Amino acid sequence: METFIIGVAGGSGSGKSTVTEHIINASGDDKPAVIMQDYYYKDISHLSLEERNKVNFDHPDAFDWDLLKQHINDLYNGVPIEMPTYDFAFHTRKPDTITVMPSRIVIFEGIFALMDQSLRHLMALKIYVDTAPDIRFIRRLQRDISERGRTAESVIKQYSEYVRPMHNQFVEPTKRYSHIIIPHGANKAALEMIVARIRAVLNHEQLIDGNYFTEE
Repeated sequence: METFIIGVAGGSGSGKSTVTEHIINASGDDKPAVIMQDYYYKDISHLSLEERNKVNFDHPDAFDWDLLKQHINDLYNGVPIEMPTYDFAFHTRKPDTITVMPSRIVIFEGIFALMDQSLRHLMALKIYVDTAPDIRFIRRLQRDISERGRTAESVIKQYSEYVRPMHNQFVEPTKRYSHIIIPHGANKAALEMIVARIRAVLNHEQLIDGNYFTEE
């Protein structure tokens, strides 16, 4: 079974999940396996809650890259994985895991999805969702308050101190590695083009030298 890995990157609140959901819904019987980078934060349960609240979770070092790369490589090679789950309110890894079965399509979604070169080389399609900073901030504010139990003050503070500078330093530069940049979030025309590309691959069209695009 040939594995088609799709990387979906972009800033926090850019609309990555919308793009991922659209790909899933358009994939028909080939239900994609989905890896969520947000679930791969390092386990820092040994720290106090006060210490955890001071961690920069928008820096690449906050993630367990070894486990993440192992899991993506396992799915690429047809091996099921146990994806970790995460408690965003307390910044700790939960004891439960999610069984992810191999699929012809694997989607890796996260702000740093295009950062690691070894993972980029596995990707047949690299997508960057490019959305205006004010829209991203509003979406993050709404999400963190409603879904992650944060206060507006804490979200604004985190955005100013960590999210914005880390985006400019680490996330935005990965745009140059993408095959497709989706402007203004998940717009209809871009999504239709992506779905057409995936369907072509699933129908064994336009396969050249084991990849579907050229590497950066």
